[in-house]
Amino acid sequence: MEVVSSSHSCLAFNRTPSSAWRFPGNGLGPGHAKLTRPRSAILCVRSGTASNPADSGKVHASHGFYVSDVDAALQGIPKKVGEIEKMIIPSLPEGPESSLISTGFWEWKPKLSVYYEKSGIDNSKAPSVLFLPGFGVGTFHFEKQLKDLGRDYKVWTMDFLGQGMSLPCEDPAPKSTSGELDEDTYWGFGQELQPWAEELVYSIDLWRDQVQHFIEEVIGEPVYIVGNSLGGFVSLYLAASCPHLVKGVTLLNATPFWGFLPNPATSPRLSKIFPWAGTFPLPSFVRKLTETVWQKISDPRSIQGILKQVYADHSTNVDMVFSRIIETTQHPAAAASFASIMCAPKGQISFEEALSRCQRQGIPISLMYGREDPWVRPIWGIKVKQQVPESPYYEISPAGHCPHDEVPEVINYLLRGWLKNVESEGSVGVPFLEEPSYAENGVSRELEFVRGGSKKSVHVRLFGSKISLWSQLRSLLKSNTRV
Repeated sequence: MEVVSSSHSCLAFNRTPSSAWRFPGNGLGPGHAKLTRPRSAILCVRSGTASNPADSGKVHASHGFYVSDVDAALQGIPKKVGEIEKMIIPSLPEGPESSLISTGFWEWKPKLSVYYEKSGIDNSKAPSVLFLPGFGVGTFHFEKQLKDLGRDYKVWTMDFLGQGMSLPCEDPAPKSTSGELDEDTYWGFGQELQPWAEELVYSIDLWRDQVQHFIEEVIGEPVYIVGNSLGGFVSLYLAASCPHLVKGVTLLNATPFWGFLPNPATSPRLSKIFPWAGTFPLPSFVRKLTETVWQKISDPRSIQGILKQVYADHSTNVDMVFSRIIETTQHPAAAASFASIMCAPKGQISFEEALSRCQRQGIPISLMYGREDPWVRPIWGIKVKQQVPESPYYEISPAGHCPHDEVPEVINYLLRGWLKNVESEGSVGVPFLEEPSYAENGVSRELEFVRGGSKKSVHVRLFGSKISLWSQLRSLLKSNTRV
């Protein structure tokens, strides 16, 4: 565990100009590769004791060894199975093959510390990748990315303020100190507002600022941001606001809206109509409503029902996710933080405007959406694809709202390919785009991997730049019948 104090310093970063992301002859636009046919090659590998202790657990290339496992030798090489090509992709690493995870707290503001996790920091020449979680979860949701992608990249993730382990360590609005307090007393339900919480609102603007300063003061270099659900919106919002800090954005079932009340910065007159917008202390009627709602949504049975709803494959082990969510709901500040989040104003710009700004600024974007998501339906992913047709859009099935946790093998495989494409300035191809026609017409693949000793198969469709109305309706109808 480490503790990082905010230095409040502003670092100047150099960013690759937007023109560097555009490549002639590929028809894909920013961040995508020239379309070249892959070479057919098989690498023979051996494993054994490394002469250098630092190399232990690594795979060493060698000549003169035969590969006994044909599937391993054919990883990443498509082969025809009926009308859809099948590809064998790597499984998740286990034991010593996994990258180690370290944790820390970053003190951003008085009484407000941000919990974060990191992996692969020894990969000094590798790019940094920052994962941002959805609402109600946290860093634990990206454990499979930290352990796997940390072998190749510097990987970071954090809990948003007001969620996970970034909840406040003191009561922002305690009740009167006279008399003894009930052990079950909620923090933030009193009227004695603490000075450090006078302007505290758990809004999307706060989270954008949190991520911005974390990149500047802790990571110290521009990053690729990968965001799920709420984290997707924050990723796009930050990239649109601070393009010099963001090398690229990947959206995982990103929510296309957040907040309902007007933003005081953009609509000052309209915002004055609403007497309360997520600040502390909570008004009396909000406290009463929150107590009733919180008892319902924090019930373990309700949480189990939500997880069953958002994970399409019910064989996925969500025990750790469930226990960590329960742990968060038991924090005394959780209920008041939830009330603040639900009533906080919306951001200064919309999701669509943030997407347009990123497109104009040449920020590479990739889209990876679970098809069976009951909340962010496939039609939302297709709408994003239509707005940024040059960005690759992968629709994954079966997978729900959290594809990074449900099918991490697929997400990690696609992410590695996309990151290599952008980092190589197009010399490495985007996953699935072996043929020029795929860029316009799209292509489907069956990705196979091993998990827990058994083979699993997932269907992945890469949408081309030409998306017909029929494709939209078909995707919407099929998702409705499966949910």
